[in-house]
Amino acid sequence: MLLFLLSVGLSVIFGLLNFVNLAHGSLYALGAFIGYSIAQASGSVWLAFAGAPLAVMAIGAVLYFLLIDRLRSAGPMNQVLVTFGLIFVFLDAVRYIWGVDPLGVTTGVPFSGRVEIFGQIYPAYRLFIIVLGLLVYLLLHLLLEHTRIGAEVRAGVDNAEVARCLGINVERSFLLVFLLGCALAGLAGAVAMPAFSATLGMGVSILVPTLVVVVVGGLGSLKGALIGSLLIGTTLTFGQVLVPDFAGIIMYALLVLVLLLRPAGLFPVRS
Repeated sequence: MLLFLLSVGLSVIFGLLNFVNLAHGSLYALGAFIGYSIAQASGSVWLAFAGAPLAVMAIGAVLYFLLIDRLRSAGPMNQVLVTFGLIFVFLDAVRYIWGVDPLGVTTGVPFSGRVEIFGQIYPAYRLFIIVLGLLVYLLLHLLLEHTRIGAEVRAGVDNAEVARCLGINVERSFLLVFLLGCALAGLAGAVAMPAFSATLGMGVSILVPTLVVVVVGGLGSLKGALIGSLLIGTTLTFGQVLVPDFAGIIMYALLVLVLLLRPAGLFPVRS
C-alpha cells in the first residue's frame, strides 16, 4: 500500500505529460521527516498525517513553478538529470535539518496494538496502512471516474492535443495531478514513519521498486498502480523470506516478463 501511494501519483504524472520525476522518492522521505517533526511538536500522530502531505504538496508547488514547468518540453534526458540532482539536494537538506540518525515516534501512535488473524499475531498499525491504501484507491477512483476534473485528466492522458482543442486546460490538470501526487508521497512517508522510522536514504531505496510498479502497472493507470504494487510488494516480501539471495532478481525478472508479454504494462491507459 505504501508502494501504491507513491506509484499512483508518479504513474499519472508519467502518463499525463511523460514527465520523469526521479525526485518523487525524496518527497516520500520529506513526508516522513516532516511528519516526525509535527508529531514531536504537537504530540499528535494524526496531526502529522494531515500536516505532512500539505507541507510536501507546498514543496512540490515550489518545485513545479521553479523547475518542473520549465522542463516539461526539455526532453526526458534533461528531466532525468535535473530530478536526479534534486535527490542529492534533498538528501543534504534532510541531513542538515534532521541529521543522519533514524527518527521515529513510540508514543501516541494509533492502532498500536496487535490482532490475531488465522492464529497469527499481526500489528494492527500495518492493517491500518492497508485500509488507508484501499481507501485512497477508492477516493481516487471516484475522483478520476465520476468528476469533471477526473474526466479532464483522463482526456489529457489519452490525447493531450485533442483535449486542448476541446477547451480542456491540460496544464491546470497536470498541476493538480502533480500536487496530488506530491501530497500522496508525503502521506506515504508520514504513515510509514511510525512503522519503519524516518531514515536518511529511505527515499532512494524505495524509488526503484516504485518505478518498477509504474512500468509493470502501465502509465497513467490507477488500477495498474494498485495491481503492480501488490505484485511487486508481494514478490519482494516473499522473495526475502523464501529465496533471500535472489529476492532482488525476482522483482526484475517479473519486470522483464511483463515487458516481454505486455510492453505497455498490465493496464495501460495508452500504448
